[in-house]
Amino acid sequence: MRTDDRGPDLRHHGDAEVRDDGAALVDLAVNVRSDTPPQWLRARIAGSLSSLAAYPDGRAARAAVAARHGLPDGHVLLTAGAAEAFVLLARALGVRRPVVVHPQFTEPEAALRDAGHTVERVLLRPRDGFRLDPAAVPEDADLVVIGNPTNPTSVLHPAGVIGRLARPGRYLVVDEAFMDAVPGEREALAGRTDVPGLIVLRSLTKTWGLAGLRIGYVLAAPEIVTALERAQPLWPVSTPALTAAEACMTPRALAEAGHAAHRVAADRAHLVAGLTALADRGVSVTGPAEGPFVLVRVPGAAAVRRRLRDLGYAVRRGDTFPGLGEDWIRLAVRDRSTTDAFLTALSAALP
Repeated sequence: MRTDDRGPDLRHHGDAEVRDDGAALVDLAVNVRSDTPPQWLRARIAGSLSSLAAYPDGRAARAAVAARHGLPDGHVLLTAGAAEAFVLLARALGVRRPVVVHPQFTEPEAALRDAGHTVERVLLRPRDGFRLDPAAVPEDADLVVIGNPTNPTSVLHPAGVIGRLARPGRYLVVDEAFMDAVPGEREALAGRTDVPGLIVLRSLTKTWGLAGLRIGYVLAAPEIVTALERAQPLWPVSTPALTAAEACMTPRALAEAGHAAHRVAADRAHLVAGLTALADRGVSVTGPAEGPFVLVRVPGAAAVRRRLRDLGYAVRRGDTFPGLGEDWIRLAVRDRSTTDAFLTALSAALP
């Protein structure tokens, strides 16, 4: 299904659920991994503060990211989080017919609209498991944006299926912000140079708990990187953020992220099993979920969310994602004890 209707509030994000009166709630609304950043990473970042008098120099971090993905340095652009990358793409690429595949993270569409573009939506359907059909994307679209694994559906699209969206004269933007939470990063396109027009976005926010530091990166052909870099302000990434990027590319960090991905998968299975046990009360889980969150359909979800807040839990509303409605919520994967307590609260909150 295709539509250009603006519909939901594209600027609503999960952090809104835990601001102000939600600060004391158990947070299942934000997808940042709990108990992060780890102590060794905090120490590395703190150590960078002695060099704040100098302007940031991103060369070492850029080289570290490039090496991690087996690419030359010219294929990497460091950004102040993936959100900055979406703004750069919207402003720097001269496109005529951008298409965003939904439901997914809403910031790409918001950035395109803010830059004056008319955005067309391709809506994936619940009855299809929110699976991508490349034929649903207009042939003359010259920019296509898709997440993998997709926020909020937690669907992991096969790399080969996404690759079928590539065309000469088209930019294919794949948001892989949650790919390092997938064991083995299977279906990743990061590091590929054989897909025409491919632009992969990565974030260090989710796995490493660096939302407040703002650090991410773009992987693309050098000419695309150059165009995006020209749209950036001078010194867009701070020295502490560059230090974090370099630190997160080390073998130790990659091994830790890999272990965390397997732990998240086990904790997600526990959450899904508990939710599935509530199927007779109308709860259904989109699956198979592959990200550090799950998308759940709940009858009367708006009222359920309010009851959950009264019981001490914040969850992400789903109706701000194009293609979803008021009966959807997104839940971050947490440890088993937190999940068990939440499932008890959810059972009490259901009608």
